[in-house]
Amino acid sequence: MASEEELFASVDALLEAEPQLPHPAERARLREAAGITQSRLATALKTTTQSVKNWENGRSEPKSPRLEAYQRLLNGWAAKYPAHGTPVTVPAPLLPSPQQETPSTAFTAPALHEADATVPVQTPDTAAPQGHPTLRPAAPRHPPVKNRAAQPLDTDLRFPHGPLAVLDGDDSAYATAGIVLDCPAATIPELVEWTLEESGLGAAKLHRNGKDADPLIVLTASAAVKLGLPEHLEGHEQRRSLRLPADHLVVKQVAKAKWNLTQRGFGPWARIYRPAQSGRRQCVQLAVLSWDALDERSWPGVAQMEPADIARVLGIYAMRVSTPRGSTAVCGLELMTALRPPTRALQDKETGNWVSGRNPGSLGTEPMDPAPPEATPEHPVVVNSGWSGGFLDEEAYQWVRDVDLLTGQEAALPWAVGLDLNTAFLAASARLTVGLSAPDHFHAPTFNPKIPGSWLVDLSRIETDPRLPSPFTPSGIRPQGPAWYQTHTVAYAQELGHNVAPIEAYLRRETGAYLDPWHDRLKTAYVDTLADLGVTKDLTDTEFLAAMERHKDADPALAAVLAAIKATIKGGVGKLRERPQGRHYRQGERWPALERPTWRPDIRAAVISKARVNMHRKLNNMVKMTGLYPLAVLSDCVVYPSPGRSPLDFLPYSASGKPQPGGFRLGPTPGLAKLEGVQDVAWAVDLMEQGLNPARHIKGGDAVMDDGE
Repeated sequence: MASEEELFASVDALLEAEPQLPHPAERARLREAAGITQSRLATALKTTTQSVKNWENGRSEPKSPRLEAYQRLLNGWAAKYPAHGTPVTVPAPLLPSPQQETPSTAFTAPALHEADATVPVQTPDTAAPQGHPTLRPAAPRHPPVKNRAAQPLDTDLRFPHGPLAVLDGDDSAYATAGIVLDCPAATIPELVEWTLEESGLGAAKLHRNGKDADPLIVLTASAAVKLGLPEHLEGHEQRRSLRLPADHLVVKQVAKAKWNLTQRGFGPWARIYRPAQSGRRQCVQLAVLSWDALDERSWPGVAQMEPADIARVLGIYAMRVSTPRGSTAVCGLELMTALRPPTRALQDKETGNWVSGRNPGSLGTEPMDPAPPEATPEHPVVVNSGWSGGFLDEEAYQWVRDVDLLTGQEAALPWAVGLDLNTAFLAASARLTVGLSAPDHFHAPTFNPKIPGSWLVDLSRIETDPRLPSPFTPSGIRPQGPAWYQTHTVAYAQELGHNVAPIEAYLRRETGAYLDPWHDRLKTAYVDTLADLGVTKDLTDTEFLAAMERHKDADPALAAVLAAIKATIKGGVGKLRERPQGRHYRQGERWPALERPTWRPDIRAAVISKARVNMHRKLNNMVKMTGLYPLAVLSDCVVYPSPGRSPLDFLPYSASGKPQPGGFRLGPTPGLAKLEGVQDVAWAVDLMEQGLNPARHIKGGDAVMDDGE
């Protein structure tokens, strides 16, 4: 016979075992006896109505810590509502209050039946859609990131849980504002179904004629492996072209479930969709972290963060820019279309039916071939026509002053100080008139600075100061003979007092400020994010420099958002002239980018031309106000010799202490300047003698200056 000690040990083992729930039918009986709906129970337990249904019909069981909370609730109901139906009084401790915590977890099950329970009652106007999982507070397994304040969610009731979620391997889907959802999906098709039917994820359209943003699910490495994906993609192609082979099990699962993949296949950013039904889109965007979906250059440090912090970074970006759906360059380009949708609903006057029509100010739905000088050498327009008349060369500055032109006074100054213009391309896109229609060819036209286009003009006769870069070429070297220029470059020559006589031109009759909404949204995103990092518009120049020096340390998550916003701007402009990719491309063939209406090299040229002209205008004004000449310019960075380590030692200020207009001014808004770096003048001169650009290295390392491509 077993001893008393052995029996107690066996009983203790049972007590420590996983909680045992009543039979599924009894669970339903207890809930109904308490007068609680499945939806309200789901709300209390921070799960979905469908999950409660599954528990009550025996299809699935809850997991810890929800298991313990559910058992505690059922035990309380069982004591009050025994099977014979006679309610009994239950001591209060059996029913947890909203402030109580179950052992070893922050999860609680709010009281459902007590008169003093503080469970919010959802009205039809505020309730989450049927079947959507409800939020529960994140119980982080790590110290929270500083300033992890809840971000406001989109007020659209169709998407109560925000635009995206980061799925970890433990079935936890971390959404924005600290929300954590339970995702029971075991395969990619199940994940897609859950996302569309239960998750409550998505975002409202940015324009009334646009489309809602598809929900984004970001997969951690453990989640990817759990869903049958390899932890890493292997291959010899470029990273951006890596994808699962067509015979991979996951690709077959997607096809078997009658879902489609885009032509890009299943890569780091995969779109899984079905054709829209009754106007309702059925599409989910996936991003696989371990496949380098979040490029370190655009999203510094984000891929290494905890899931909740990744959700916070991406959620802020989605709220201020748009839901990510690819690289930041792709996001920048897609944002243009989202803010200027190509079509709108129009009512046919004869039939009264609503039809799709062109949205004024947009680029339309059909791709448009550029004029030959606006194209790239491999473009079919060039190859098929045998064009040999030259091309637009509107690029950002890459210029170094001839070291022999340095004066002894300049060389004697101790410091080389680099100034960087905030989001120079974004500043140039403000109120920028671009062409919306196809180009028309003109011979010997009269120059009109209000008409966007490409002009063949001889600007080589214009004398410019060799201590400044030429405003007409990205190299800063004086042009040789006639060349093609964008309208802003020719207009600047006219502004400098020179008579311009175009030989021919490709101009567009329909024009508009296509990029204005894009500029406005990204400017607000940039300025607001800087302000959250402590860099606000009301700072003095001294305070601004100090704030910029420490802003990246204030909150790594927000600093990553700021980096992504800047990458979105430059990448979006570069995507307007995306070149062919892949070693199998042959000159003269069309490549995929040409099939989108936003392949517009002329718009890219307009942005960069205006940005370069803006830079030269400031350089010229600095000479007039201070007598200072730059040592080098690279894109939006300029290096000046200085008597001190601060820009305050050489920037022009009035007698009252205010910055002089026209030159470089410090500040947090696009087009204003910040300190890029400081080095010895001797260091800068040494680089100049080697033919290297000090602006590229002024930070003290190989700072990459993207020229917009």
